Amino acid sequence: MRPGGTGPMVELTFTALGGDRGSRELLLLGPSLGTGVATLWEQCVPRLAEDREVVGWDLPGHGNGPSTTASFSIADLAAAVRGFAVEHGEGRRVRYAGVSVGGAVGFELALDPGPVADVATLASAPRIAEADVWAERIELVRRGGTSAVVAGSAQRWFAPGFAERQPRVVGRLLDELVAVDDTSYTLVCAALADFDLRERIGEARVPLASYVGEHDAVVPPSQLPEATVIRGVAHLPPAEDPATVIDDLEDQWATTTA
Repeated sequence: MRPGGTGPMVELTFTALGGDRGSRELLLLGPSLGTGVATLWEQCVPRLAEDREVVGWDLPGHGNGPSTTASFSIADLAAAVRGFAVEHGEGRRVRYAGVSVGGAVGFELALDPGPVADVATLASAPRIAEADVWAERIELVRRGGTSAVVAGSAQRWFAPGFAERQPRVVGRLLDELVAVDDTSYTLVCAALADFDLRERIGEARVPLASYVGEHDAVVPPSQLPEATVIRGVAHLPPAEDPATVIDDLEDQWATTTA
C-alpha cells in the first residue's frame, strides 16, 4: 500500500497488518528506529484489529521500506503519514500510535493532525536524546554497519530479564536491526538529532497520550512526567508487554471516541 501525494522528501511504505478496510476506524502504527513495524507490533495486532483496520508504516531501509540516500526530517515522515491518512481515512476515525521515532512522528501529527483524531506515543518524547548522542551513533554505523549497534540496542530495548524469558522475540527484532540499510539508519538518526518540539507540544490540536517504559534509558519516565508509566518494560513496549499496551490504548481511545 502506497500513499498518494507523498511529499518529495521521503516515501514511506504502508503495510496492511489486520482488520477490515470497511471498518469505521483506521489505526496507523509507527515503528521504532531499527525495527520493522510488523514485527514490533505483531503481538498487539490481533486484538487491535478486532474492531478496526490496522496499517503500519516502515522507515526507509527498515522492514518493507526501500532504502534511501536522501535526507529527511521527522516532519517529513509525519507529512507522509498524514497524506496516507487523508487518502485512506475519509469517512472514518483515524487513530495513530507510534514507538520511539514513530512516537516522534506522533508528536508532529498532534500539532498538525489532518484527519488524525488522536495520537498515542510510546517510549518517545518531544526531544529524544541530544545531538551528540546521534552523531556518535551515526559514526558507529558508518564504521561497522548496524551490526555494530546490536549489543547497545539489546541493552536499551529490553528490560532486565526479558531476553531470557522471550529469546525468540528478542532474536527476531535484533535480526531485523542487522538487516536495516546502514545509510537509511543514519539518516533517521540525523532526523532525530534535529527533532525538538519541547517548546511547541502544548499546541497539540488533538488528544495526545504518552506512555513510557519503567526501565527505558532512552526516554526515562523522569523526562516525561505527564506520561503513563508501563511497568516492567524498557524501550519497545508493544513487543515486551503487548497486553498492557493494548489495554492502555483501548482505555485511552474509549475516552476520545466521539
